[in-house]
Amino acid sequence: QVQLVESGGGLVQAGDSLRLSCAASGFTFSNYGMGWFRQAAGKEREFVAAVSWDGTNTYYADSVKGRFTISRENAKNTVYVQMNGLKPDDTAVYYCAAGPRSNYRGSDYTYWGQGTRVTVSS
Repeated sequence: QVQLVESGGGLVQAGDSLRLSCAASGFTFSNYGMGWFRQAAGKEREFVAAVSWDGTNTYYADSVKGRFTISRENAKNTVYVQMNGLKPDDTAVYYCAAGPRSNYRGSDYTYWGQGTRVTVSS
């Protein structure tokens, strides 16, 4: 059974930091690029960040560049996103995903987690 399980979300104040984790199982983690997406209430799902299979290439949405950092530890089958300087507009459910290509297109991802909620108060 393929599983992606996100954790680390919660309620924080503007300017705070969070690190989200996504634990993967049921597939060969190191063969896949990994991405983070988010969906705010009333909005469509949007790309946040992606990392290549070996962690050497990363990609970010303009809205999070300089604040968020994606990384992975293949030995732990885990991908992370460190989120600094959080803003109320970052409030959303955050999803991790795995796919053969790590890019901004959600359609290129094969497996998806259930999401973890991040709420940033002003």
